[in-house]
Amino acid sequence: MPDSLPPDSVGLVQPQTLHFPEPLTLACGQALPNYDLVVETYGELNADASNAVLICHALSGHHHAAGFHSMDERKPGWWDSCIGPGKPIDTNHFFVVSLNNLGGCHGSTGPASINPDSGRAYGPDFPVVTVKDWVESQARLADRLGIQQWAAVVGGSLGGMQALQWSLSFPERIRHAVVIASTPRLTAQNIAFNEVARKAITSDPDFHDGRYCEHDAVPRRGLMLARMVGHITYLSDASMGEKFGRELREEAYKFGYDAEFQVESYLRYQGERFSETFDANTYLLMTRALDYFDPAFEYGNDLAKALTQARCEFLVLSFSTDWRFTPARSEELVKAMIAARRKVSYAEIDAPWGHDAFLIPTPRYMDTFTAYMSRVAREVNA
Repeated sequence: MPDSLPPDSVGLVQPQTLHFPEPLTLACGQALPNYDLVVETYGELNADASNAVLICHALSGHHHAAGFHSMDERKPGWWDSCIGPGKPIDTNHFFVVSLNNLGGCHGSTGPASINPDSGRAYGPDFPVVTVKDWVESQARLADRLGIQQWAAVVGGSLGGMQALQWSLSFPERIRHAVVIASTPRLTAQNIAFNEVARKAITSDPDFHDGRYCEHDAVPRRGLMLARMVGHITYLSDASMGEKFGRELREEAYKFGYDAEFQVESYLRYQGERFSETFDANTYLLMTRALDYFDPAFEYGNDLAKALTQARCEFLVLSFSTDWRFTPARSEELVKAMIAARRKVSYAEIDAPWGHDAFLIPTPRYMDTFTAYMSRVAREVNA
């Protein structure tokens, strides 16, 4: 437990739950009669509400992006390296909003919430949500906060998809979109990984067709396997080799099937920890939202045509060893932006950590990110 908080921390923060009583019609055709969003904010909103930045989270993310909930908290929010005084998203200049998306399991309305029609948890009855649905709910959040236009919408991975969708769904309400370690749509391989993860969950005997809460059960084994598969795709071969190699937990082979290699032990630990904190139905929802994201689909699979809707400027960042969302996918996006005559800055960051590199504050990444956001801040203060 730290005796004091770091000087570049946003400090102690308190999440808040905002209730939205009006129905939200979703892309699947169903509607949520009302819903809650859990939000954290950092920094101060200026007089004309022009300095607001929205943080969109990735698959297993949530609203706690920066700072600490208490002095007893060992780790800060999941993107604390990028949010705070003097950091790329500098809270001396920006009012930062981070939320847990609809369908999440950290307080926002999701499968574990009570369905007002039945009086029991939604479970598998919670409707499938899309990136476009999330952006619609985020626009209503902006209305609630008195923000007519975001200075920037920022996200990595699935969060980057949301930033991109903002530029298309509400082109007049966003000045900059920062799309990090993301893609304009999943490849067949990525969809396949997601299906393996979902199958691991739904095949768990404790899944009970998604009604495990009613059986006082948790499909821990399925969640553990899903996370293990996902975690492998987030790391590069080089980073796994450097961290674990073929190191054994003990000095000799046991000639059995327990975890003998350090990498096996690590994956099991990650999977077990995840299974204790994440909801299985939420995992199914989030991966399906990833699968469905394809803004070019409505424009005859012409991504450049889709991007002609955008009015904002873009920063696109990729990482050299990211084989989940490769630099080639970011380059595809950038080429379409150029063809659509959009203003875009692009950098491929040389980093050995695979897809997870967007969470690691390497110098060139931080320098590039900071330089762009400093320009956004100068525009706000102009």
